[in-house]
Amino acid sequence: MIDLADVRTRFPERRVVWSERCETTMAGAAGLARAGCPSGTVFGAEEQTAGRGRHGRQWHSQPGAGLYVSIVLQPELPGQSLPAVSLALGLSAAEAIAHTTGLACDLRWPNDVLIGERKCAGVLVEAEGSFLIAGIGINVNQTAFPAEIAGLATSLRIASDRAQPREELLAQMLESVDRHMDLLIERGRDSVIEAFARASTYAYGKRVVVEQIPERIEGITDGLDPSGFLWVRQANGRRTLILAGGVRPAA
Repeated sequence: MIDLADVRTRFPERRVVWSERCETTMAGAAGLARAGCPSGTVFGAEEQTAGRGRHGRQWHSQPGAGLYVSIVLQPELPGQSLPAVSLALGLSAAEAIAHTTGLACDLRWPNDVLIGERKCAGVLVEAEGSFLIAGIGINVNQTAFPAEIAGLATSLRIASDRAQPREELLAQMLESVDRHMDLLIERGRDSVIEAFARASTYAYGKRVVVEQIPERIEGITDGLDPSGFLWVRQANGRRTLILAGGVRPAA
């Protein structure tokens, strides 16, 4: 079980709820939001039995190995800022990993955190009334993954060849989330979009495939629009704005 003593010392006014086992931390945090918890409340778990990623995909949640948390946020932002919130949280996770482990991370739009070309963390943001629920999953001390994702995923332990402190990573992540959300609120979307573009090799000049229904788009990434969506320029010169979809490097 994660030791929360240092986290609670560093964040004395923040409510942190931790569960041994739950279906999803998103559902746990949403329940706290509906009950009227303060913004910044954290719901975490040692294990998720039905952890979710983007587009309804399952998030592999090995007991005691990863960091599975959801944060209740109530930022004073225009409704159209949701894509920028996702970018800010991806930046936060990458920054926390770098500060804790020294590992360099890449960001794949909109909010996958990569080490090399393998995913080590992901972000999911959903609205719950006037709140946003920010789910962040980080593969920390896993030593192996199920066969179906073994070629796509990595952990901080595998990448660094040593076990990593989940407690310190959690504290760094909360600090990073606070900092990037403050930046978004105080300076607006442009500051976060620009920071994401600088941190991501996927923002410009990356040949990618985007799986969308009913079409499959292949082309070169061509920057982010003012809302934080991704432009892809296809071989025929057509420039398509990607609002959602799985972005992957082209073979």
